[in-house]
This record gives sequence, C-alpha cells and structure tokens, in this order.
Amino acid sequence: MNQTDKKQPSSFIGLLPLIIFIFLYILSGMISGKFDSMPLLVGMIIAAIVGFCLPAPAGQKKLTLEKKVAIFCKAGGDQGLIMMIVIFILAGAFQGVATKMHAVSSITNICLSFLPQNLILPGIFLIAMVLSFAMGTSMGTIAALMPVGVMVATKAGINPAVVAGAVVGGAMFGDNNSFISASAIAAVNSQKVTMKNKFLLNFLYDVPAIIGNCILLAIYPVKNLALNYSGQYNFVDIVPYLLVIILSLVGMNVMSVLMIGIVSCLIIGVIQGNFTLIGAMAYLQKGIAGMEDMALICIFVGGVVGLMNYLGGIQWLIDKLSKNTKSKQGALLSIGFLIILLCLCTTNNTVAILTVGPLAADIGQKFQLSRTRVATALSMFATNVQGFIPYAGQLLVTAAMAKVSPVAVMPYVWYCYLTLIMSLVLAMTNWPQIHTKLDDSYRHFAK
Repeated sequence: MNQTDKKQPSSFIGLLPLIIFIFLYILSGMISGKFDSMPLLVGMIIAAIVGFCLPAPAGQKKLTLEKKVAIFCKAGGDQGLIMMIVIFILAGAFQGVATKMHAVSSITNICLSFLPQNLILPGIFLIAMVLSFAMGTSMGTIAALMPVGVMVATKAGINPAVVAGAVVGGAMFGDNNSFISASAIAAVNSQKVTMKNKFLLNFLYDVPAIIGNCILLAIYPVKNLALNYSGQYNFVDIVPYLLVIILSLVGMNVMSVLMIGIVSCLIIGVIQGNFTLIGAMAYLQKGIAGMEDMALICIFVGGVVGLMNYLGGIQWLIDKLSKNTKSKQGALLSIGFLIILLCLCTTNNTVAILTVGPLAADIGQKFQLSRTRVATALSMFATNVQGFIPYAGQLLVTAAMAKVSPVAVMPYVWYCYLTLIMSLVLAMTNWPQIHTKLDDSYRHFAK
C-alpha cells in the first residue's frame, strides 16, 4: 500500500502472515467442521502478530517493534482505506433504516405481484437480482427471499435446491454490482475508479450470464400453480433505493448518494409512522453495528498488507506471478487466480478483495492495465466463486432454510458458473475498449 520509489525487497518470508492466516483458518474449519469457527478478525490479528515478529529482509534496515507497529498503523490508516470504511458505515446505516421502513418487503411484494406464474423460477431469480442490487447484500437478500422460495418449491413440487440456486444466483448479482455492496466498494476503492464505470463494464459481462440463467430456469419443468400472493407494498417505500441507483448512475459521489438515501428513508419513515425521528437512531445504529466487524477487518487487512509489503512478500509474489506472465491477459488471470484462492480459504469475498487489491494495483501498474478492468475482475471473480463454495455463508444459510445440503444446492447455482465463464472472457479479451473521461491507467495512481 505504501510503496516508495526505490526497488522493493523480495522475500518469501514476507508472505508468512498471510500463509499462517490461511493455514489457521482452514485448520480450524477442518477440526471443527465449520469454516466460520475462527472469526476473520481474530485471524487477521494473529497474522499481524506474526508480521511483527518477522525480521526485515536483506536490504532493509532492522526495525524495532515500535517501528513495525508504526508501519502497520500507517498502512491501516491509509486515506483511501478509511474512506472505504466510512462508506461501509453509511451503507450499513442506510440498510438498517431502509429495512425498518419496509423498503425491502415492498420491493419483494411488488415483484411477486407482477410475476408471471409460468415463469416462476426465472422470476424468483430476477427478484433476487433486484432485491440484492437495492440492498447491497447477498445474505440479506437470501434471508428476505428464501421463505418465499421455499413456499414456491412446496406448492410447485420443485426440488428446493433448484429454487435455492436461483435465489443465491440473484443474490450474488447484487453482491457484485450494487452501488452499496461492500465487495463492490472494496473493488473500486482499491483501484481508485468510479462505481459507475465499474458497473457499466461489469454489467456488460453479466448480461449473457443473466440471459443464460433465465433460459435454463425457464425450461426447468414446473407444474401449473397459483401463488395467490397478496403481500402488501407501497411504491413510496422504494423511493430511497431508486434515488441511490439513479444518483449513482449519473455519477454522484457514493458518500453523497448514501447520505441522501439515509435522509430520504428517515423522512418517508417518519411521515408514514414507521418510526419517530429519535427512534430511527436505534435502527441507524443497528445497521452501522452490522458493518463494525468489517470496518475493523479492513484496518487490520490494510496493516497486514503494509507489513507484508515492507517485508518483501508482496514483491516476491509479483515477481513469481510475473515470471511467466507476458501479457495483460495473463496478468488479469493471475489476479483472478489469487482472488479465487483467497475466497476459497476465507469464504469472505470482501476480505479477499481487500487483501488482493493492493497487489492487483501493483500488477496493473506493471502491465499497464485498465484500472476499471482490474476492479471489475476483482469483483467478478470474487463474487461468482463465493456463490458456489459449499462451506460459505451464502450456501449454508440458503440450504438451511431450504432444508437441503449445501452440496445439493451447488449444481443449481447456474448463474455463478456462467459469470465465472464471463470473468474468464473479461480476463482473456480486451473487449470492449474502455474510454473514460478520466485517465484509467495507473500512471497517476497514488498509493
């Protein structure tokens, strides 16, 4: 994160904090049978301690513990990183108050009310897409929509794993594309690009996967059924989400967008009697609290990456990846491989993006990649893989609600497999050529 102009040292030892973090995370999962048994924050604290204990590489002067802590704090307090944490907190506050003023239930009920009965499966997938794009969270989408999915599976005699796969696929669309998704925020901030530019390129590659998944779901045999769904909704309730989407697309700063979204939620919620202005503070706090753990993880990830950079681990990894990489396509595939590896090890795509982001920027700079393309690759590879890891939260929660095994859901998360294919297309082609008003190269990339 905090590189100097001189040649960085290169040492495998500098990767030990990350290696030990991954080893302990996997080991605890294998022993306990649950891959979330070790909290990510605890793992990152252990990684930081390991970094403090490692000696400086050849060519670097020896540092006291106090100096190493200073390097850690400087990297963890990076301006871009702190700004990202503020955005996370605002996104959490928005989600907290929007849920209480019934925006989530209104979106779900509106979509279900207009859903053609003969297209129930692709309809559920599209509802999950809309809901996750508005909410910015795959887990929240799954929790809100899976009860409806279970009801549909029961009435139509559909394998519940198929419905679960449709819900997870739609949920991962929002995790990847939403303007208030932690994963998308992490990707764009790590490469210092606009959310709008990342979204436009990302969505272009997602369209074939969306169409393909809808076709597969539409041809899946479903008996005729009548849901007779009469959930209540109010179009006014979805105004805050519409504001966030529209203002983000026109290029407004994401912090301003979220603050406008929060204010609109408060105004509508108070007018409709969902809460008082004072009572709304508790819901804002509840939403913020949901992001506190991620904010702390961000700080520790930034600090650990800063230590690994000083210890030569980042440069060693770049040298090894670059040794047989001769093209921009190979560089993007290397970034994709790293992000997949971290997702498989941590089962948290946001943490994987935070960890690989600085390294991706270094690779992008060396191979003169487009920053928008790198940010899109980070987000796409991370979110599509996250959707079919059987021990990740998304499949665990979905399978539990559908009363099936997570492994049984894996074959039906068709959207995630299709987007993985499109991620490879993104990495291996230079289509489309990206033209933006701002310089999209790394020539003026400030760390």
